[in-house]
Order: sequence, then structure tokens, then C-alpha cells
Amino acid sequence: MVKAVLLLVSAVAFASAKPQFARDLRLHERRDSAPHGFALTSPAADEAPLRLRLALTPNDIQGLQDRLLDVSTPGSAVYGNHLSKEEVGAYVTPKTETVAAVNAWLSENGLNGTTVSPYGDWIAIQTTVGQANELFATQFSEFTYEETGEKSIRTLQYSIPAVLKGHLELVHPTITFPPPKRGQLPVASHPVDFRHRHHSTTTSQSSTRSSSQSSSVSSSGSATSSSTSPPASTSIPSAPASCDTAITPTCVQELYGIPSTLATESSNQIAVSGFIGQYANQADLKTFLTTFRKDLPSTNTFTLQTLDGGSNPQSSSQAGEEADLDVQYTVGLASGVPTVFISVGDNFQDGDLEGFLDIVNSLLSEDSTPQVFTTSYGQDENTISAALASKLCNAYAQLGARGTSVLFASGDGGVSGSQSQSCTNFVPTFPSGCPFLTSVGATQNVNPEIAADFSAGGFSNYFSTPSWQTDAKAAYLAQLGNTNSGKFNTSGRAYPDVSALGTDVEIIYQGKARGVDGTSCASPIFASVVALVNDRLIAAGKSPLGFLNPFLYSTGASAFKDITSGSNPGCNTNGFPAAKGWDPVTGLGTPIFDAFLSAVGL
Repeated sequence: MVKAVLLLVSAVAFASAKPQFARDLRLHERRDSAPHGFALTSPAADEAPLRLRLALTPNDIQGLQDRLLDVSTPGSAVYGNHLSKEEVGAYVTPKTETVAAVNAWLSENGLNGTTVSPYGDWIAIQTTVGQANELFATQFSEFTYEETGEKSIRTLQYSIPAVLKGHLELVHPTITFPPPKRGQLPVASHPVDFRHRHHSTTTSQSSTRSSSQSSSVSSSGSATSSSTSPPASTSIPSAPASCDTAITPTCVQELYGIPSTLATESSNQIAVSGFIGQYANQADLKTFLTTFRKDLPSTNTFTLQTLDGGSNPQSSSQAGEEADLDVQYTVGLASGVPTVFISVGDNFQDGDLEGFLDIVNSLLSEDSTPQVFTTSYGQDENTISAALASKLCNAYAQLGARGTSVLFASGDGGVSGSQSQSCTNFVPTFPSGCPFLTSVGATQNVNPEIAADFSAGGFSNYFSTPSWQTDAKAAYLAQLGNTNSGKFNTSGRAYPDVSALGTDVEIIYQGKARGVDGTSCASPIFASVVALVNDRLIAAGKSPLGFLNPFLYSTGASAFKDITSGSNPGCNTNGFPAAKGWDPVTGLGTPIFDAFLSAVGL
């Protein structure tokens, strides 16, 4: 994590504004009620400590977003010309007058701020509930998450001084609540009890998840449309029928045409995030390679980075199912690509973002960022405020501008969110709704490959449709017609963008083979494909792909096998049907490696 540096406090230019700080407060953020499952317990004690984070307005975030689009769009004169750390900083570092205004207000109230981001757009303050109530004209209260009994101090609205409008984007944590069911995997893999196994390495195997509804819908929304197909010269790979009951690296390689030859470029790297005490076990990885990738040295491994007090203990009992999955399907699939596992501890600097912002800030502080960054965790969009979601989304834009492909699993609840739950309207997930990253859904089976019924997908309530997605989304909505009308935001950014296998994926966990399900399988698999394409690009003297989506929805659309069967039920509906072209279950489809190479000009 970036070393905290005391902000200089200077109130000279704002001495005359002191009365305004004290009395002219304007409502800044509010929510109507606490998220589902949280109950108001009582007002928080005035003396209770409160560590708040202040988000300062960047110098020119729109300029950064425009530049990101320029360097990420095929055909642009600057395509592939990713920005340096300093160039990104010129867009993100707050203006001098913004820093001065916030510091003057802090000084007036006897507070000091410390920077907790590379470019100074986040600062932290230590205060009390009583002082915060007065500063923000609010009432911080104690809320209890009823399922676990976990308590947190939050408010439903707050105000800021009028003179800080345009300088202070948000205060956190205030109206954003902790992700529900903390301690569970927000985007989880699920054990599969094997009953029929075509490998001799373990004992049992279950059937795959039952297939979803057919993609065809009523005449008001017929699921037929044109889509970009792989070049005629590119054959669509296939996998043996045995892969319908257990997915191994060989199955993935055969289905997507992924080469087993070693990558050659040491500068190319995959970063894998690890949260909530998920530890990647070296011995499990070694057994995985010995079992499923005999052509690779069993000594191949990952490097470790830690932040926020993170660690990676190696006793078998502490191995994490999610962490094992993520490193095994990057080290074991992106043959020879250096992989780093980033373990995030509990000493968060970003409040109840639980390290999501901290890990991005840590990467942004480095002179060179990884070419691919994959995360198998997420939450429901409605648990985070729109302003905070936008702030975190802009941090992913910074990574994209630096040349990093940011990938997130879309979630495992179909249209009901990150996990299956009771709902009336469809529940978008975050950060998949952020337009500056690539959301990865899941498929199941191989003959044919169809949508996994748990694959979260839909439309954001916070982020509007980006320009590169307009045509693909419009085509799908035209097919859908009135199906599920009123249950989702038709003007929202749609997700997932792509998909990959996500059921019956075999891993080694605590020394034994088992199968897992989830979009958390799909994200590292797709990350490995991107990393291997990057290896070829770098070897050819070209830039890595960076922010993928403008490419994926244009020339890159030909690099995918269209998935047209299945759906993602939830909220007492059949969810969205898969269809020809892009759909909110499997996105553009699953990758075809040779077609991917052709699409990038190799």
C-alpha cells in the first residue's frame, strides 16, 4: 500500500470562509433505507471512533475516460499507446484549490488528513461519531445485519459545506453498507460431488447443473439476430464428450483452441486478487500441475504480493478453494505467463470496500502494472452508493489507461445478483456494471456449450450504456421485446461482456481433487486467454490489449463462439435468454484462440 503521507494544512486563503464551513451545509448523498437484511439498532454513541475517507474531485476524470477510449479503440491513431503512471496522475491528481479547500475545512475543525491513494484523490481522517454528526449534519447510527448479527455504524444521508461542492466527491463509509454475508465468497465456487469421472485421479463426479431455458422467446421477442462470426478460415475447436462431466485444463485447451506451448515474454504478467482469508496453496498447485498439466514443470508457481496485512500461509488446512482455483487456472492454463497472487488482509484503508480500492491503488502506485488483472469477487450494486461505485469504477479506468485488462466474474445469482436471493426486480452486480472493466459470465457443457443458469447478467442501475456497447445491446433488446419489462434498466450498461466455462471445473483443494462451479471459474480462464494473446503481441513488438471492451465489441467480436442456448433465471422469472449475438447471460460468447489472434492482427 502507498505509504500514508500527511497532507499539508493551509487555511490562509480560506480564513474568511470559516463561517460558511460552519453553517452553510448542503445535502450531498442519501438513501431511502438500509439495504435488505440490515436493521437500525440505535443511534451510535457520540464517543465512538470513526475513520472516514474523503474522496477529492480529480483534476480531469472525463479527460482520462476520453483518453482511455482513444487508446483502447481499434482504428484510433493512438490505439495501444497506454499511459504512464505520471500521465494518469495528471488527470487524477486534484487541483491545488481543491486540496486547499478541503484542508482549510479540516484545519478549522481540528482534523488532519492522510493520503491513502497514489494521486492524492483519497484522504483519511480520524474523528468521532459526535463530531461527524455535527460536521455532516447527520445522525450516524448502529445497524445490524440480521443474518449474522454483525454491527456497523452508518447513516442514511449526510451534508457537506456548500463551498466544498465541486471539491469533495463523497465521504465514506456513510451510506454504503458492508457487503452482506461477509466471510463468504461474494462470487463463490461450489463443490461438485463427482460420480462419473473419466480421469483416474479421484473418485466421484456429479452431473452438471441442469441446463437453462432455451434461448427462443415469444414472437414479441424472437431470439434471432445477426452476429459477427469467426473468420471462415478459422475452425471452431471442440472438446471430447467426456468434458461434459468434468472440466480439466485439457478440456479448456481443446474447447477454446488454447496452445500448450510456453509463453516467451517475461514482462507479461497476470495478477490474481485474493480476499477474505483465501490463501493460494503451493502444494495444491504442484499436485494440480502433476495431475493435469504433465507437460509443465511441477515447479511452476506464482509470486506473492501482500497488502493491508495480507499473508499466504501454506498449511493444507488453510488453503482456500477460491484462491486455489484462481491460481491453478492461470498458472496451469496460461502456460509460462508469470502470475502474481495478491493477498489482501483485513487492515483496509478503503473502509468497507474491503480492499477492492486498496488493491487498485497498490497496483497504480507501481511503475508498471500487470497486463491482466482478474478478480472472482463482487457484490450487489445496491449495497454501494452510486457516487462510491463511480469512484471505484474510475480507479479501474486508471488501470485500463495504464494498459491493464481488468476482468471480474459477473456473479452467481442469475438475474437475482451476486448470489441467488429472493427479489422482485432484477439485481445488478458490482463492479460488473462498471463500463471500464470486462465482466465474465459462465457456460456449462461442451457438446454443445450453453449458458450456465447461475451466470449473473443484466443492466446496471448506476452506469449508462457506453458507446461501444450501444449497437449490441439495442439488437438484444429488440429481440427480447416485452419479456421481463419493468424489471431492469434498459438504459444501463449491460453485462457480462464475455464468458467461459464455469461448471464442474476440476481443481486440487487441500490435497484432493474436487469440482467447482461459478463465474469465478470463468474469469481466470478468460484471463489466461488474454494473457497468452498478450504474450504473442509483445513478442511481435506490439502493445498488450489493455482495456478490452472497445476492441471486443468491434473487431474482437469475431474471436468468439456465440452461445445461443440457456438462460439465467431468478426473481421468479426465467431471467434473460441467451441469443444470437451479445446477450446478458454469456455476453459475446466464449473465446476461440486462433480467431482472437486474427482479430488482433497476428
